[in-house]
Amino acid sequence: MKRLVLFAISAGLATICGAQVQGGIADVAVIDRDTGAVLSPHFFHGEYWVAGRPGARYAIEIRNRLGERLLAVTSVDGVNVVSGATAAWDQTGYVFGPGERYQITGWRKTDAEVAAFTFTDSPNSYAERTGRSANVGVIGVALFRERQPQPMYAPPTIGQSSGRAPAARAAESDSAPSAMQTPLTSSVPRAAAVAPKLGTGHGEREYSYVNHTEFLRMQSQPNEVIRIRYDSLDNLFAMGIIKRPRPAAPGANPFPASPEQQYVPDPQG
Repeated sequence: MKRLVLFAISAGLATICGAQVQGGIADVAVIDRDTGAVLSPHFFHGEYWVAGRPGARYAIEIRNRLGERLLAVTSVDGVNVVSGATAAWDQTGYVFGPGERYQITGWRKTDAEVAAFTFTDSPNSYAERTGRSANVGVIGVALFRERQPQPMYAPPTIGQSSGRAPAARAAESDSAPSAMQTPLTSSVPRAAAVAPKLGTGHGEREYSYVNHTEFLRMQSQPNEVIRIRYDSLDNLFAMGIIKRPRPAAPGANPFPASPEQQYVPDPQG
């Protein structure tokens, strides 16, 4: 597999405490940047959903759980967040060092700027404004492990013995990924929504610096794919993904005509 030039993280890492979608090799969380809240994922019919707040800026936080580098090809509404191309696994992404955590806060514009992710009505989303409305409302992270350099075997010189047989060279892996999820299919009736579907807008420019690096993938397909769908809280209520809290019943006094029992009052002052 040829080497690809990819974006590498060099900005400060953020820390979250709260709900996240935990994968085998990475964790993914969606964060409301205006409030700092981590959006709680709700598991429904085999998919994770979060409730976005219309108008809010948000970030996708990814944490590498491995002790090695990891490539995260990330898409929002079916669009690659780095290149703006219709998303595919073999495209560019962000490279994470061992154990690193980082927030992807917008559409990459240059090595130093992004256009902020914002929750907005789907007609105003970047995907729909660029003629790609079919996958509005989904965040995807395709995770790739790095191919490690093969050990070099130096044969023994004449007249000397190594005392052991040379190790066999590891074969290139072309097996299917171990943690792949099924393709996106929706079992939620969209007619149940009561408000416009949420998408992700092309917000204001913000500073976000990256470097470039090379990354050789272990295999052509992702080792793991994490998918999170999102919509407004009202729509998640309407679709039955989140249950509306029951209103508390008003208090009832069984003896309304009787005076309440009195105790010693506090002194004034």
